[in-house]
Amino acid sequence: MDTVFPVVVLAGVLLLIVGYTLTRIERRLRGQDHKLDLLLPQAGIDPSRPTEPFERVKTLAQQPAQRIEAIRAYRQETGAELRTAVAVIDSLKSSVDG
Repeated sequence: MDTVFPVVVLAGVLLLIVGYTLTRIERRLRGQDHKLDLLLPQAGIDPSRPTEPFERVKTLAQQPAQRIEAIRAYRQETGAELRTAVAVIDSLKSSVDG
């Protein structure tokens, strides 16, 4: 029983430190997001518009058997989400077919 109290106090202090640190990190990230929101329009960048794929991705997208590899390569090159990558690859394929 004598050792339980110091352990509980230590755990409480550690939780407070972790909570404080996470709050500071979250505040800094919000500040960075705000700065990016101000800078992107100044640089003429529209973050909602998908990034233009590189030639390697375009070449893969033209081959139906390489569709998954094209999606994977696009995501690696741009950091796009899966849904966005699929839409871009499908639009590339349809523009070639049409």
